[in-house]
Amino acid sequence: MPERKIESILRDEGIEFVVSLPCDRTKDLCALLEKDFHYVNINREEDGVGVCAGLALAGRRYVLQMQSSGLGNSLNAMMSLTYLYGLPLPIIASWRGVYNEKIAAQVPFNSRIPAILDAMGISYTIIDGSGDLEKIREAIRLSFENREIHVILILPKLWEEGNGGCAEDPFPPREHEIRLEYNRRIKEPVMNRAGAISVIAGELEDEAVVVNIGVPCKEMHAAGDRPENFYMLGSYTQATPIGLGLAIGQEKDVVVIDGDGSLLGTAILSTVAAEKPGNLTIFALDNGAFGSTGMQMTHSWTTCDLELIAKGAGIENTIKVGTAEELKEAFLNRGKGPSFIHVIIKPGNTDSPNLTLTPEEIRDRFMDSIGKVT
Repeated sequence: MPERKIESILRDEGIEFVVSLPCDRTKDLCALLEKDFHYVNINREEDGVGVCAGLALAGRRYVLQMQSSGLGNSLNAMMSLTYLYGLPLPIIASWRGVYNEKIAAQVPFNSRIPAILDAMGISYTIIDGSGDLEKIREAIRLSFENREIHVILILPKLWEEGNGGCAEDPFPPREHEIRLEYNRRIKEPVMNRAGAISVIAGELEDEAVVVNIGVPCKEMHAAGDRPENFYMLGSYTQATPIGLGLAIGQEKDVVVIDGDGSLLGTAILSTVAAEKPGNLTIFALDNGAFGSTGMQMTHSWTTCDLELIAKGAGIENTIKVGTAEELKEAFLNRGKGPSFIHVIIKPGNTDSPNLTLTPEEIRDRFMDSIGKVT
C-alpha cells in the first residue's frame, strides 16, 4: 500500500520528525507516521514552517505534512524564513482541487498551485500514482542537499491504490479534571522593551536565543550580541514556533523573546504544551502594541491576558512580572519548562542601529554555536 511505501522512504532518508496538520485524504498515512516518528501536531500550517526551521537549525531531519491549501497560509513564512536563511523544507502536501474534487472551495487556490510555486521559485514534484513514489525520495534529498523548499504534491488518486487499514487507534479516555485558581493584577509598566531585553541578556549563559522580528532584534543586538542569538529578519508570529523546533531538536536550553502582537497571531502555544519541552522558556514581552509597525494598540493592552492564554493552552509553568528584579528572579528560578514569563512593559522603541549581519551569517554562526552544523 502506498502509505507504507512512503513511511519506508522517510525512514530510509533519516527523517526523525513529522510536523503535521492532516488532510482527510491522508488519514491512513498520518496514522502510520504518528506511530513511527516524532509526530508534532500543529494547528496552523505556517507554524509548521517555524517548527521545521528550528529543527533545521538543530541539524535534524524532518518533513512538513499538510493539505495543499495550507501552502497558501504558509507562503510568507516559507519565503521570509525558510528561503531567506537557506534552510531545507521538504513538504508532503495532499493536492486537493484538481482530481475528482467535490468541495468547490478547494478549487480556486489549489488548482493554481504549480503556477504559484513557479512564480515563487519553489521546487515541486507531482506524485500521480505508486509508480512515482521514488520521486519522494529524490525530492527529500534535494531539499536537504540544496537547502531548499521542495513541495511534494500527491494527487488523491494515489490513495485509491491502497486498501486502508491504517486508521488511528481509538482515542484514550478524555475525562480529566481541570483546576485553576488565577488572580493577577497588571500594574502600570515601569520597564520598556529594551530594558527588559537588557535584563535577559545580562543573565544569559550558553542558551540558544530566538529573537522576534523588527526592533526587538536590534535591541537584543545592542544589549549583547552573541553567536547563540538567532535574529529573525522576517516571518511574523514565527519566533515561538522556531524556538519549539529548536527545543525538541536538541538539548541546549532555548529562550524565545517574543511579543504580544506575535503571540496573539499564532496557534503554537497548545503545541508547546503538548510537546512539553523541558528546555524551553518563552518571554512574552507585552507592551500592548505592535511595536515595530508604529505602536498600534493590541488587544493585550486592556482586553486579554497572555499569561492566562498560555495557561489555557496547557502550559503550567507561568508567571507575570513587571520590574527588572522580578524579571531576573523569574528567569533564574524558572525551573523545568516549558516556562512562560509574561513581562508587562511600556510601549516604545529605542533608536538601536540596524543589524549588519546577513541571513547566512546569522544562520551559520548560530548553528556553529550550538554544535549542530549539517
